[in-house]
Amino acid sequence: MRPRTRPMLRPLLAGLTALALASLAAPSALASPLGAPARRDCAPVAADAARGGYRHDAHVAPSVDPLAAWRATPEGASFEADAAGSIVVPVAFHVINRGTSKADGNVPQWMIDAQMRVLNDSFAGRTGGAPTPFTFELVSVDRTTNPDWYTMGYGSREEREAKSALRVGGPETLNIYTADLGGGLLGWATFPGSYAQHPELDGVVILWRSMPRGGADPYDEGDTATHEVGHWLGLYHTFQGGCSRWGDYVEDTPAEKYPAFGRPVGSDTCIRKPGLDPIENFMDYSYDACMHAFTAGQSVRMNEAWAAFRA
Repeated sequence: MRPRTRPMLRPLLAGLTALALASLAAPSALASPLGAPARRDCAPVAADAARGGYRHDAHVAPSVDPLAAWRATPEGASFEADAAGSIVVPVAFHVINRGTSKADGNVPQWMIDAQMRVLNDSFAGRTGGAPTPFTFELVSVDRTTNPDWYTMGYGSREEREAKSALRVGGPETLNIYTADLGGGLLGWATFPGSYAQHPELDGVVILWRSMPRGGADPYDEGDTATHEVGHWLGLYHTFQGGCSRWGDYVEDTPAEKYPAFGRPVGSDTCIRKPGLDPIENFMDYSYDACMHAFTAGQSVRMNEAWAAFRA
């Protein structure tokens, strides 16, 4: 299914929504660099965003966990979690632009470096969540001027062309494409289980203005990439299935009926289930100031998905 979108209420964010989901089994002029921006207070804002899906309904995960078959194999049955920070993921950054200026999407190296710091801080648990086994190492940056690719839409011919021309590495290489996305999206991703059938589509696509200090406030602290990489490593949204279905296949993420659209702290949409809505989780739809955590269960699931599909 196509990613769902919702209109922004702030003029600055007109046409933007947030991130994308892919099934594990489906092909699914700013300040100078000062590092990753400081976290702001998590409070309601007059903006609304949806972080959508890649050929799947963003609110429903598969009824059978795509990791179930792997867990039944000898490798899966004997799986032991890797140590925090022990898996180094090579990252290839593909900057797609319509001209040489930053306003045309030709993002400077400092923004790429800041985005890498956000990824590493997020996945190491330095922002407040559980540490994961993953660290990210920038291995290449290329820049392509192509006005058609620059405004690529989800699932479009332009997306396929850009990825076919630019993608490098194997299932272990994280390819990140930056552009001025069509369809009102902040980004989308493929899931690890799709690599075998569709290696040419593998990777993460993000709106360049969602990068640190990119200007898509309140979605410009770099958490679009963090959320999408979570999908690339096998995570579903925290609100998958609402209060009564199988959820996101992670035991320690509280049930959530609806995605958090800049919702204040204390929201509880599944009052008969334990825990408040996990609006601080990177896999919700909260704006960036709210998002700062993966759970220990999410760390294990990403580790399992890596072993099953990317190692």
